This record gives sequence, C-alpha cells and structure tokens, in this order.
Amino acid sequence: MSQDQNETAASATVDHEGHEAAFGALLASFSTCFARSETRETFARMTRGMLMELEDVNCWSLAEAIGERGPHRLHHLLSRAVWDEQAVLERTALWAVNLLDDGDGVLIADETGDAKSSRDAVAAARQYSGSVGGVDLCQVAVHLTFATATGHCLIDRRLYFTREWAGDEERRELTGVPDELCFTTKPQLAAHMLRAAGLQGISASFFLGDEVYGGRELRTTCRELGLGYVVAVRSNHQVTTPAAKLTAARAAARLPKRAWERMRTGTGQKGVRDDDWAMIEVTADDTPDGHDPDTGTSVLLVRRHRYTRTLSYYRCFAPGPVTLARLVSLVCRRWRVEDDFQDAKETCHLDKGQVTCWNSWHRWSVITLVAYAFLAVTAALERTAQTSRNDPAETDLVTLSSHELLRLLRALMLPPPRRDAEHLLWWSPWRRRHQHHARLCHRRWHTYADTTP
Repeated sequence: MSQDQNETAASATVDHEGHEAAFGALLASFSTCFARSETRETFARMTRGMLMELEDVNCWSLAEAIGERGPHRLHHLLSRAVWDEQAVLERTALWAVNLLDDGDGVLIADETGDAKSSRDAVAAARQYSGSVGGVDLCQVAVHLTFATATGHCLIDRRLYFTREWAGDEERRELTGVPDELCFTTKPQLAAHMLRAAGLQGISASFFLGDEVYGGRELRTTCRELGLGYVVAVRSNHQVTTPAAKLTAARAAARLPKRAWERMRTGTGQKGVRDDDWAMIEVTADDTPDGHDPDTGTSVLLVRRHRYTRTLSYYRCFAPGPVTLARLVSLVCRRWRVEDDFQDAKETCHLDKGQVTCWNSWHRWSVITLVAYAFLAVTAALERTAQTSRNDPAETDLVTLSSHELLRLLRALMLPPPRRDAEHLLWWSPWRRRHQHHARLCHRRWHTYADTTP
C-alpha cells in the first residue's frame, strides 16, 4: 500500500509534458528577438544545456554536452550573433510575472558577487561582496526579483562598476563597454531597474531592500513610481518623530515596553522564529516634487531579536494605512532574493560565466536567467497545484523545490548530455590541442613581458 501511495504521489507531482509545453511557450515569447533561426536554435539548446547535470559549466563543456563539434557556435552566440538580449530578458520577465502575479507582488533588489581570477574580465575589481566572503577580486551585479505568495524569480540585472574601473578607458575599450555608460551607484542601478519594470507594465505594491538601498534618492524614486517601500537602515539613520529629530537607535531606546509586540518572523527547518517588533511614526523626508507630503504612512520599524536583543531598523512607507503585521511580512519576504541567488547559481550556473567582455557577460546572464525563470516558475506552479489538489497521498510530502524539480526534469524532459564513444573521442584531442596552443601563448606572453622594459 505504501509503495502504491508513493507512486501515485510521484506521478501527481510530475507533469513533464506540461513542462515541455511551458518551456516551448517561454522560448516562443521572445522568438522574434533573433535575426536568424540558427541563432534562436543555438540559444534554445544552450539554455537546455544550462539545466543539464554537468561537472563543469563553460562554453566547452556545454558544447560537448549538447552535441556540438566545438564551442564556436556558443562563442558566436555570446559575442557576435545578432539578437536582442535585453528584449529576451524583458519578455522572460513578463512571462514569469504573468504566471506568478497574485495581485500583491513586490520587487526586491540586492547585489551578488562572482569571484574572478583575472582583472581582464569586465568590471572585475577588488571590492566587497558578501557572497565571496569579504573584499576580493570579483564582479558584482545588482539584481531585481519579483516575488509573490505563489513564488519568486529574478527578472533583471545590472553590472556594477567601481568608480576606478569606470574611469579606466583602456579596460573599457578592451571589454567593449559602451561609451555612454558611466559610474552608477548600486541604488541608482536599482532605480533604473524599477523604472524599467514600470515601463514594462510590471506592477508591484512595495519595494524591498537591505541597508545598501535605504538612501533617500531611491526611496523618492519608489514614491514617484507609486511603490511603497520597506528598506533596512543603519542605527545612526536620522528620523524625525513627532517629538524630535534623532537617530533610529535613540528613537528605539525611547519605546515603552507596551510598544513591543512578539510576532512570527519566519519558519525554518528547525521550527518557527519569533521576534519582538515595534513601529514608530516618523515624518517622511522623501516626498517627490508635486506630491502631497501628508499622503501615505511613514514609519520606522524596529526588530528586536528574541534572545540576543539585537536591534534592526527599517524605514517604511505605504501609500495608505498599513499594519505592523503587514510590514513584518514584507521584511521576511525580502529574503526571497537571497533564495533566488542561491538557486540560480546552484542550478543554472549564474556565477559560472567565463567571459571577459561586456556583450558576453550580459548574454551569458540572460541565458542563465531564462533557464532559472523556467525552473523557478514551474516549481512555484507545481507547489500551487499540490496545495490545491489536497491529495491525501501528498500530505506527508514537503513542497517541491527547484532542486527536486530539476532532478525530475533531467530524468523526464531534458535530453541527457551526449556521452557516446565517438563524440567523446572527437572532443578529447580537440580539447587537448587547444589547451596546448593556449599554453604556448601564455609562455610567449610571459617571455615577452619579462624581456620588455
């Protein structure tokens, strides 16, 4: 009986024919973004390759896995082929948003870094990144996530340049950075993506971000776009209360005991997490020109850890009345972007692009985000279907994760990596020959560098 129940549950969870149709619909949504059918087909095959189970992921390993005789088509796709990668990403975002939107979507911005071994890569510089564990040579990009109660997905990205890198004309020319681009802060990149999302017709109720995105300029942009916001701020952030102008830490210190309310912060594998929360009315300092300063609700939200008593602070604005429970739920929802980073890197190789130029970086990221959008949205819809079925055979199953769905897709939908003897014997000498040539080039360069004054 138990075995029959397991088989029934597995068959209910897996809809590989529907997944194949969904993947085809996603590809069809941006088919007109390619000038040639051969380029469109190479894109589709490379996107499928991103979802294959491979030990290492680069153009060589992807080309071998999808049955190519060399990486030349993939290199061409990333560098010189004629296709509109930004339009592909925008249509993918609309596809994902239309399937996930439940009327209460939020937009979340955060940055992530990818460690690099060479300064030759576009925007690679010694800079701080939490994902690499501190200051290191890395590329940093700001991403935008769309999240609802149904699911969440990365929908946009912008590559970040340090001020020094942006001013290096030689490196800009070598990596093909457009002349019109200049140094832009991370909050300004987030504002560009929020405006782009609005122009695409993507509607959301709130913008969420950590301390990097708590500045007045970005908060003003949110209000111009009709968004509320919940952004983390530092303890020395200045707020104006009805009583005085003071720091967030001093405002929290004046709270009476009755102002604190214990509320659920989240649910993890080890159980529920509860913290103490309080809300302080503050005067808005980010009213856009032409807007009524008395419209909306502006508050400072304070979180106190239940055990360590550590305080965290959030600047919040809502176009209308807002409850403490609503703001707490938004603070918790911000972590969806961190989940997206982890899943996109582990399943779709967002951080594996071995590319050096502006064009190639953006096209690699688009291909990975298309693959991740398909995976994340499909998993979210499967979870919704599992809940609505209310099948007794599924009551003892955890909800379907992106990782588990990917295992099923590899078994039931995706073509396996090509591993026949003829193909492997073709690739082995090809790879060794090019590695030999690369080694000779490196030696010649080092010899030239050592002897040139």
